[in-house]
Amino acid sequence: MIQLHNVSLAYQQDASALNNIDLKIAKGEFVFLTGPSGAGKTTLLRLLYGALTPNRGQVLIDGKNITRMTQSQIPILRRSVGVVFQDFKLLHNRTVFENVAITLEVLGWGRTDIGKKTMHILKQMGIESKYNLLTQRLSGGEQQRVALARALVNDPKILLADEPTGNLDDANKNQILNIFKEANIRGTTVVVATHDRRLIDQSHKRLVTLSKGEIVEQVEKEIPDDEQAI
Repeated sequence: MIQLHNVSLAYQQDASALNNIDLKIAKGEFVFLTGPSGAGKTTLLRLLYGALTPNRGQVLIDGKNITRMTQSQIPILRRSVGVVFQDFKLLHNRTVFENVAITLEVLGWGRTDIGKKTMHILKQMGIESKYNLLTQRLSGGEQQRVALARALVNDPKILLADEPTGNLDDANKNQILNIFKEANIRGTTVVVATHDRRLIDQSHKRLVTLSKGEIVEQVEKEIPDDEQAI
């Protein structure tokens, strides 16, 4: 589903953001990216949805080499990729419903189907009662759910999330993690960049650690003791 071959990217000539990255993520896999600030996690995610182009190497998404795509082809790629940004990037002059529905409007869905699908995902997120509120009136946890609903409303093949549990309490963190797991069970490939060690430890998913723009460790999915006993 996702393949990076010898990928390097530098924002400046003397500063490498990523260096010789080789990474494969299978269809339906759930992967955490971790590492200190400046390790390259956000840069790697931005490569995966075509916001950045590497200086060297290839990035393949669902068999397509996005490093060779034209600017007009990138929006087509993004139709199958849901993104949850660290700062949410919600439209604060629009309602919860409008923030989520816009994904389907861009894809050309009809008004009736947009209404049904949008309310369905808001119900899944537990925020259907907030549908007519401006997003600036929501709590941080509620805004995070709107961002997740927008990313998941069209059932993307890939979900990318950048520090999705930052500044959330433990209860909200657990709810967000469960949403990711449910999407993954439905077949979505999930890639989450996070500093949150507790989130990683309780998830038992594959872990890719970056440092100074390089992959320094990969740990395969751990099997919990209760699953081993089955």
